[in-house]
Formats: sequence, structure tokens, C-alpha cells
Amino acid sequence: MKTFKNPILPGFYPDPSVCRVEDDYYLVTSTFEYYPGVPIFHSKDLVNWRQLGHVLDRPDQLDLDYTPASRGIYAPTIRYHQGLFYMITTFVVSQTGERRNFYVTSSDPAGQWSDPIWLPDAPGIDPSLFFDDDGRVYYTGNRMPPNGPDYHKHNEIWLQELDIQAGKLIGEKYSLWDGALKNAHAQESPHLYKRGEYYYLMIAEGGTGFTHAVTIARSPSVKGPYEAAKINPILTHRHLGKDYPITNVGHADLIETQIGEWWLVCLASRPYGGPYRNLGRETFLTPVNWEDNWPVVNPGKGIIEMETRFPHLPEWRWQEQPNCDHFNSERLNAYWNFIRTPRGEFWSLSERQGFLRLKAKPVKLTEENNPAFIGRRQQHISFLAQTVMDFQPTQDDEAAGLALLQNHDYQFRFEYRQFAGEPFLQLIHREAGEEQVIAKTPLSTKRLYLRVTANQQSYTFSYSVDDVNWQCLAEKVSGTILSTDVAGGFVGAYLGMFISSNGFESSNRADFDCFEYQGLD
Repeated sequence: MKTFKNPILPGFYPDPSVCRVEDDYYLVTSTFEYYPGVPIFHSKDLVNWRQLGHVLDRPDQLDLDYTPASRGIYAPTIRYHQGLFYMITTFVVSQTGERRNFYVTSSDPAGQWSDPIWLPDAPGIDPSLFFDDDGRVYYTGNRMPPNGPDYHKHNEIWLQELDIQAGKLIGEKYSLWDGALKNAHAQESPHLYKRGEYYYLMIAEGGTGFTHAVTIARSPSVKGPYEAAKINPILTHRHLGKDYPITNVGHADLIETQIGEWWLVCLASRPYGGPYRNLGRETFLTPVNWEDNWPVVNPGKGIIEMETRFPHLPEWRWQEQPNCDHFNSERLNAYWNFIRTPRGEFWSLSERQGFLRLKAKPVKLTEENNPAFIGRRQQHISFLAQTVMDFQPTQDDEAAGLALLQNHDYQFRFEYRQFAGEPFLQLIHREAGEEQVIAKTPLSTKRLYLRVTANQQSYTFSYSVDDVNWQCLAEKVSGTILSTDVAGGFVGAYLGMFISSNGFESSNRADFDCFEYQGLD
């Protein structure tokens, strides 16, 4: 039997949503405070995906200024109807947790998407769109029950018709369902489907941690009442124990293939080195059958597996991305991200051909701001990452190098800088806002090679001035501060290049000749 390995999108790709257009599949995931927002992927077989770009790739679409860590863009849903793609999502705007829902459209998923169409009368998070057979369009999301919650984190799923031409919610709001379990909490991620005589409402409940789950209800009417499946939850791993290699399974979306098979994408995590999830929440795939007009996930097993049978679709492998980016293109590769919307002209691929130039900003990596940082997701439990940098500090506060971070308060900075005119290389460990110099060595060079090798949670930091003779600055450093279990939040670990003048104005710059990342799993 032909099989594939999960996750289909490794690393920080949570809250997957998928749609099909004939024999093409498109998938989006959450991005929180990272920019561009909402990566979009294309597949022919549901297993092998290539990134087309991002849905929210213009500052006028996505203003993330001062957005706190793990706020920003939540839980996008992608749908297709009559020649147009729709992506709807929540923007958690500020420290107060204000939630604003909007959607954008495009006739070409790899092209330009529209400006946001805001829905000011849409409370809650995790919106989804459903296009009914009669031409009506419905919005579903979660909210606090109108009469108030019965207990902590008690939410319900609600529905309202959407005038898609006017971009406005119309008519009455309907309460649909508040989950399968008694005192279920954090009811969210609603998706509506129609199959045969029933409308199906699939949601997530139990929170995004260990108790995450997928549940479902059905009704002959889109407005309900909805009958909960007696087999609920249709998917969870909370009964398998915290030592199981795949945990916190939930937030799912169903898709029917062109030959009538059903599959489910969902998020889950792979803890390692203990209960630590450095990779964040990843995207997994599993088959679905229907019995008695209810979906049965991965029949006979009922769980997400690391290896699963391949869909009955022709395998379609895309050209693999090289491990090393030499920055020879006119645009950054789609896997690179900024922290929040980039402000100021602090990076360039053209000022020095074949290099990524980062220009010093006063913003620190320890601030909830937009630092001069360009990074990518950690996608493997064990990995090697290295870069080559041309940089000379001209004042004591300037620093540049390689950063590994979970957020502004949990990070490693492998940085070259100077103090009292003397240059040196150091490794900074930052946990809960407190910094410690793990290792430091005097060093004077114009060109510096930096490398980090992770063997699960054991990290080794090495350097060279000639790419031949390598020196270890620190080894067997615990990487657990890069996990959500230590740092909190909803994102996964990032690693990338940075420069900062740490609060002072500077005209200095760092030129990066290449960046290599490869998995060692």
C-alpha cells in the first residue's frame, strides 16, 4: 500500500483550511504577528504542497504595528465559489484583545488579493463562509452566548446570512451549537458542509492544548437545530496520554476529492525531548469515511498517524526547494517572514548583488515592534542552520547575526558586536525577559560564518572565519525555551538573520551571503 508521512506541512502551520477547484487543492494557515500573512499552498494530491505566496502581502491589507506576540491573524478559512476565491479570518488587533473579522477575494490564488472587506457586526473569532445551493451565503463564527456564559470559556457557534455583493451581514443571528461535551469550552473553528440531506457543522472544542478535539453536529436546515453525533468527539488524542508522539489534535477542515473520497486536515503538534513543542502546531492529513451519515475519521484507528495510506490520486511532486538560499532572486523566497509589518527600507536584495542586506534599526529583538529580522520556520526536530555574514560593528550597541526565537522574551541571539571598541562573538539566552551570556569570545573579522546544529533539544553553536576551521562557542544548550510550553503563545520557533543598533540610530548594515537550513531527522 502506498503511504505518506505526516505532517504534510511541518513546522508552524496551524489552523489549516482547504478547498478544491476541480483537481487542484488550495490550503491556508494562520500567521499571527508574522508578515506576510496567511501563506497559501497548492497541491494536486493533498500530500505534496508548494507555496504560491501569501494572501495578505501588502501593508495596506495588514497593519501589524505593535501587535502583541501571538495576536494578529487567527484561523483563516479558504473557499471557492463561481470563479472567485474567498479567504476569511480574524485580526486580533491590540493588547485589549479586540477582534475584527474580514475577508478578501481573488480570481487567482497566486495573484493579488483584494483589500479587506471588514464585517464590523461579527463578534468572536474563527469565521468561515458557506455557499448554499440556493445562492445564499452564510457566515459562521464563535461568540459568547447572548445571555452570557454558563462557565469559563463557554462559547457558542452562531450563523448569519452574508450579502456577498454588499459585503455586509444581513438578517438575524442564529445560535447553532455550543459543543458536544457537557461544559465543553473554547468552542471555535466552525465549518459548514452540505452532504446529501444534511448540513454538517464541524467545530473544535477543548482549547488548543492537550484537550483539543474535533466534534460534529448535523441538521436538515442550515439554521438548525443541530443534532450532535453520538460518536463525538470524532477526533482527539487527549485519551492517548501526554507522551504520545502527536498531541493537541484539533481545528479541522473536510475536503472531498474529485473521485468522491473524503479527507480531513487538522492541526497537531509533535513534542520532543519532553513535553516541548518547539515546532508549534503543524498541519496533518487523515482519511475519512461516512457511516450512517456521520464522518468516521481514519476508520479502524480513529487517530492521526505518522504514516497513512496515500489518497487515491496521482502523486504530484513539485520541484524541491534547495537547502541554501543564495539571495540571487529579485524577491525573497516565500518561506521568509518579518516580525510584524515591515516599516522602513531596512532590507535589500539589489544593493549588493547576491546578498541580503539588512540595515540597522534602533528596534531590538526584545521589543514587540518590527526589528530588522528576516526569518523562517523551524520545520524539523533536528536541524542544521548556518549563514555567512559580512559585518563590522562601528559602535558598542550594534549587533548582527543569527537569532532563534519563540517571541521577544524567549530567544537565542548568536551575535557579533563590540564593547569599548573591542569586537566579540557571544551567545545570549533570553528567558522570560531575563538575559544570560552563555558564551563569549574575542573575535575580529570582516566575514563570519555562523552555524547552529540541533539534535532534538540539544543545540550546538559554532563559528568560523574561513568556512574551513570551525570553533564551538557553546554546546549541549537546551532549546526548550523555544517551545510554546515554556514561552506560551500560539506560534512555533523561527530562525533567521538580524541586525540592531539597540536603541540608537545607526547607518551600519550587515550583508548575508547565504542562509542554509536542512533537516537532520
